[in-house]
Amino acid sequence: MSDFSIKPDDKKEEEKPATAMLPPPKPNASSMETQSANTGTAKKLRRKRNCKICICFTILLILLIAIVIVILAFTLFKPKRPTTTIDSVTVDRLQASVNPLLLKVLLNLTLNVDLSLKNPNRIGFSYDSSSALLNYRGQVIGEAPLPANRIAARKTVPLNITLTLMADRLLSETQLLSDVMAGVIPLNTFVKVTGKVTVLKIFKIKVQSSSSCDLSISVSDRNVTSQHCKYSTKL
Repeated sequence: MSDFSIKPDDKKEEEKPATAMLPPPKPNASSMETQSANTGTAKKLRRKRNCKICICFTILLILLIAIVIVILAFTLFKPKRPTTTIDSVTVDRLQASVNPLLLKVLLNLTLNVDLSLKNPNRIGFSYDSSSALLNYRGQVIGEAPLPANRIAARKTVPLNITLTLMADRLLSETQLLSDVMAGVIPLNTFVKVTGKVTVLKIFKIKVQSSSSCDLSISVSDRNVTSQHCKYSTKL
């Protein structure tokens, strides 16, 4: 029988110790802090970016709404001028007598004035209280109150005003005697209405409408023989 022999290399391989499995290295504390700080910074940056986007979107939305409001205010809801029209003036009472000794005129006069206040706007028109005036040659000789009110959109409101002459205001009028003797008394009625139109509850626009009528009153017939009116409206 032949002898079994072990080669030196095989022996070395058998005697070579097995390599031990080393545990994974533990993470360094400083690297963990750095990673956490980077994560926090990234979150902050995302929050800032989202906040900026939200702010930009809000500003754009506000600008869009403002543009729409302005377009509506100056197109569809563009303010138009309300008008005050004197439809008729009639004599309700007229008494005139002359004192030849004193060369004075005793005059009692009452006029009925029919007005129309028209609002052509798509929104309501509110006006303040005022007065209708009766004038004789530039002097106020009578007035009647015109209370504050509101006119709905595209509506016309009729008004009736009674103007009564204040006789004491004619005592110093030397021309009245000659006018009565001529049979015609020149008078003037004046009405001014001041208010405002509110567009979309944001824009408040002041409006002033006035009417002035020159009248000729016949003493003998006790009626209005001529009437000429002028109208004015300001925004």
